[in-house]
Amino acid sequence: MSALPPDSTPPRTDASVQPGSWEKQVLEKLVLEVVNEKRRARRWSIFFRFVMLGIVALIFLGGVVAEYGNTAATGPHTALIELNGEISIDSQASADNINAALQDAFSNPQTRGIILRINSPGGSPVQASQIFAEIERLRAKYDKPVYAVCEEVCASGAYYVAAAANDIYVNPASLVGSIGVLMDGFGFSGLLDKLGVTRRLLTAGANKGFMDPFTPMPEDQKTYALGMLEQIHKQFIAAVEKGRGSRLKVNDETFSGLVWTGESAVKQGLADGYGTVDQIARDKIKAPEIVDYTLQENVAERLAKRFGASLGMGAVRELSNLGWSLR
Repeated sequence: MSALPPDSTPPRTDASVQPGSWEKQVLEKLVLEVVNEKRRARRWSIFFRFVMLGIVALIFLGGVVAEYGNTAATGPHTALIELNGEISIDSQASADNINAALQDAFSNPQTRGIILRINSPGGSPVQASQIFAEIERLRAKYDKPVYAVCEEVCASGAYYVAAAANDIYVNPASLVGSIGVLMDGFGFSGLLDKLGVTRRLLTAGANKGFMDPFTPMPEDQKTYALGMLEQIHKQFIAAVEKGRGSRLKVNDETFSGLVWTGESAVKQGLADGYGTVDQIARDKIKAPEIVDYTLQENVAERLAKRFGASLGMGAVRELSNLGWSLR
């Protein structure tokens, strides 16, 4: 074995130039980047979980405020309840919502009178009759006046409700009345004949297919439907006559389903005069401070409408990840 020459130097063993060292550096950088990415993802996950928790907290607090919040004044005041839009079981103007507001307003000892501000084309006769009956009950129990202030429209079921008030006030241009009942739908039997389509409807009971839009309506079923409408119409008329009493100037068109302007309504005794909420609170009830008792949508309902079902499902997933279960 020969020795190296005296002037020779051994080869460098620096790791930076060792074979395969660059692969190691790349691998280290890749691993480090993966770790950093996981950390970033975890931070964002924690952030979104806190956001979801915040939303859940808002929903909870909104429900608490809606349930227990009391906006009533400490002194004498006029209670205001808004009846807006269609009167139906699943609307803001449902009997459950309006009656709950009425009960709160009447039961407050500082309430001197109640104003129903109405902007509604009507709706369910059942819901309207329930509100009518509750106003009558509360008036008798608490001996406090109720005034209906009709603004844009007070028609059909909305007028049914207004008839329960001590007095009804309108604007000269308001639309008032429509004391009638309707049942509407479509008939497609002629269209099916033209298309060569046959309707196959099997029923147990001769009238189980009553009002089916794809078959012609037999005359006896039409007569029966008109009889039902007549019964409900008589109930409506009885409520109006009971509420308005001798003030009502009945003629052949009073209960025909026509709508009148506020000016005509006053002349016919369907309304007592012109007035606004502020005027009635000040001049009739003698309590100018107005407190709104209308049940409002809580935070939970607003969030559900704003963010939709997708956000709701996201919240459920996040809560599940936190160990919570919604069933």
